[in-house]
Amino acid sequence: MNGDGKVLGKETVYRLICQAHEGSEEARDRLIRANTGLVKALALKFTVCGYELDDLMQVGFIGLIKAIDRFDPEFDVMFSTYAVPLILGELKRYLRDDGTIKINRQTKQDVKRMRALAEQFCQREGKSPRLSQLAELMGEPQERIVDLMEAQEAMYGIGSLDDPDLTAGRTMGEDREEQMVDHLSLRTAIASLPARERSVVLLRYYRDMTQQQIAERLGMSQVQVSRMEKRIMERLRIEMNENV
Repeated sequence: MNGDGKVLGKETVYRLICQAHEGSEEARDRLIRANTGLVKALALKFTVCGYELDDLMQVGFIGLIKAIDRFDPEFDVMFSTYAVPLILGELKRYLRDDGTIKINRQTKQDVKRMRALAEQFCQREGKSPRLSQLAELMGEPQERIVDLMEAQEAMYGIGSLDDPDLTAGRTMGEDREEQMVDHLSLRTAIASLPARERSVVLLRYYRDMTQQQIAERLGMSQVQVSRMEKRIMERLRIEMNENV
């Protein structure tokens, strides 16, 4: 959005980026203002770690500026999709380099309880709990579980050996593309997908629906849903690997 709250079209964004590359500070400032909401939304995800929103946003703007400087219109993707991993990269680097993770006591206790329940579930069922199952076990909404998962990453590190693989609907042994869906950067990138593609991803990974159920709901065939899902996952995987 721009300063008046209007969404900037793709052609306008591309034109402003070209102007910014040519040295126009006005174009750069307009792009920054238009994407302030995006930076804020991403920064808010890390306030669970005890950092001030204003400080996080300043870090996020560094990533946004990098995205503006590096973006090439020939990528033929939405600028926000390209910018998200760069903004997240700066935020995560800031938290990692700061070295002092500020997580309140209640959140730490909730994370420990979540890990214990996930481990018990794994031992009992032979697989990791889905997001919806873990929310039920915790007696918490799914949004709170996502926050706790992000706090867990800050406390124990991403991919640590003692970190139960808590995904949005898949088990530990399944494809990495599916496991990545519940990560913050991909969740945000999904929001930039076209409406139908976004619906397929959200129904598949956040509501635990089968491809056939999604097909019936969206008026598609199961084959179409399967092909679309694979295309979306590959697109997101490539974008994240190239831009993080």
